[in-house]
Amino acid sequence: MNAVPERQDSRVLLEAPDIARAVTRIAHELLETNKGPDDLVLLGIPTRGVPLARRLAARLAEVEGTTVPTGSLDVTMYRDDLRRHPTRALLPTELPAGGVDDKVVVLVDDVLCSGRTIRSALDAINDLGRPRAVRLAVLVDRGHRELPIRADHVGKNLPTSAAERVSVQLTELDGRDAVLITGGTTGGGE
Repeated sequence: MNAVPERQDSRVLLEAPDIARAVTRIAHELLETNKGPDDLVLLGIPTRGVPLARRLAARLAEVEGTTVPTGSLDVTMYRDDLRRHPTRALLPTELPAGGVDDKVVVLVDDVLCSGRTIRSALDAINDLGRPRAVRLAVLVDRGHRELPIRADHVGKNLPTSAAERVSVQLTELDGRDAVLITGGTTGGGE
């Protein structure tokens, strides 16, 4: 596991039950907005968006009794800040068998901040096909937008200062579910 170390100045804002409720709420909102699960495709943005997309698909299956296609969308090569950040390992983009053409694609990510990751995801999707619509579901929206991007489905709005960092921990990767906020570092989440 790639556990995110918890700093001493970290505060837990959401715990496992809070995250589970947020995922359930987003699942119901998606079904309501889409008028059911037809033509939905969930694409998680690595790293933590992928397990969140899988959890969301599991909730949708519980509610609707049908499987919603799920995949992952690596946006690394579409980022506009590659020169400013350390080299990142490329992760696989895995599209469901039916692809994205004429589907309602739901991008799933853990934290929305500047909007740059989502802009990169929109560029990546354009190279993969032409969805009927693209929606955005995030566990945490912390504000601080640099681009005109808005999440359609939000688990929790967490107003933060630019000096605070929001970290999401998920059992699949970190051994526990939590959303932490740490003060005094450069902002996290994009």
